[in-house]
Amino acid sequence: MTTESAGGSVAESVSGEIVEPHGPHGYSHDKESHLKRLRRIEGQLRGLQRMVEEDVYCIDILTQVSASTKGLQSFALQLLEEHLRHCVAAAAVGGGPEIDEKVAEATAAIARLLRT
Repeated sequence: MTTESAGGSVAESVSGEIVEPHGPHGYSHDKESHLKRLRRIEGQLRGLQRMVEEDVYCIDILTQVSASTKGLQSFALQLLEEHLRHCVAAAAVGGGPEIDEKVAEATAAIARLLRT
C-alpha cells in the first residue's frame, strides 16, 4: 500500500508499518544513534589494542573480541533491516527491474553476513 505525504513522497507499508523516506538511505533517520553505536565499537577495538600492548591474558582478549564482533553483527543486522524497509520497499513500490537489483543486493549482503 502506498500513500502520499504532504511533500509528495511515497510511504511504503512494510509488515503493517508505514515507513516514510528519511533521506537517501534507510539509516538516515537514525544516523546519530548509529554513529554513537559505531563509536562504542571503535572504543572496544581500541581496548583490544591496549590489552595486547599490556600483555593481557589471551582468553580475556578473546572475550573482548567476541563482544566487539557481536556489536558489529548487531549493527549490521539493524542496517540490513533499515535497508529492506527503505531501499528495497521503495523499489518494490516503484516497480520495474530495480526491485530485482535491490533484492539481489540484499541477498548478497545477507550471504556475506552469514560467512562471518
